[in-house]
Amino acid sequence: MARDAVPDQRQLLVAGSVALDTRDGPFGKVEETLGGSAVYFALAASLIVPVKVVAPVGVDGAKRVAQAFSGRPIDIEHLQILEAPTYRWRAHQEHGRNIDLGSSDDIYNSWVPSLPAGFDGCAFVGSMRPDRQAQLMELLGAADLLAADAMLSYVHARPPEVRDVLRRAGWFFCNQEEFTALGGKDPDEFRRQWWLKGLVIKAGALGLAAYTEYGVVHVPAVTDRPVVDTTGAGDALAGGMLARWLTTGGQPTGLQNALVWGVACASITVSSVGVKGIAKATRKELDERVTEVEECVRRES
Repeated sequence: MARDAVPDQRQLLVAGSVALDTRDGPFGKVEETLGGSAVYFALAASLIVPVKVVAPVGVDGAKRVAQAFSGRPIDIEHLQILEAPTYRWRAHQEHGRNIDLGSSDDIYNSWVPSLPAGFDGCAFVGSMRPDRQAQLMELLGAADLLAADAMLSYVHARPPEVRDVLRRAGWFFCNQEEFTALGGKDPDEFRRQWWLKGLVIKAGALGLAAYTEYGVVHVPAVTDRPVVDTTGAGDALAGGMLARWLTTGGQPTGLQNALVWGVACASITVSSVGVKGIAKATRKELDERVTEVEECVRRES
């Protein structure tokens, strides 16, 4: 299907976090820079299709979200601006991996999620406090495709809620550490155990593998471009993948193509610190990066 294909009529929604991140790593140090699973996902997906955002943000972070989303087809009707402080996350990055140093997530105590009436499209519930994540999964039970992500620190701290999220998911995204922490050994067995339609295991510089009843699809990462900051790569991957899959009808035959687009979005994201790369990206840049990923797939096969 052509890259300018008319999008599927189903809608795309992300429910997740808006964060102010304080992090350090090879890129230096950033303090209270914009981040969060909903932000990275929406910026990536909106390069392909319109997307609705469901998330809480404090007054202290609302203006930054508006600036990042400016000019993009992102519906923020259900982005709730609260008096509570925006979610904060602290981390140290080394060897492309974030080491979680803690978070301040009190904003979830005062957030009552609101969804578009009768939503039955494609939804992604990104990493956030697992009790809220599980609540959103329940509220989105009528979604045609319901996907979720994991966050290692929450997997360790609140395993019952995380397993509730997993139980409700149709598709699940995680890295190898999260997969192992959830008791995973064999990906296909894990997928069947939890009745998942699809399991995507992210492996950083090694790309990703998607497991479905039809087999395994592997897509390599782009390795000939610099990696500056890996934060948000998984959310951008999910955003690009699910948005692209909508445009091609969501059929198994289009899965590899959708994953290629997801990897392209992740590649753009890691090229800059925080959301800067994916926020400034254009559709032309994404199309060019997709071509690079497709070439990587051809070389590997």
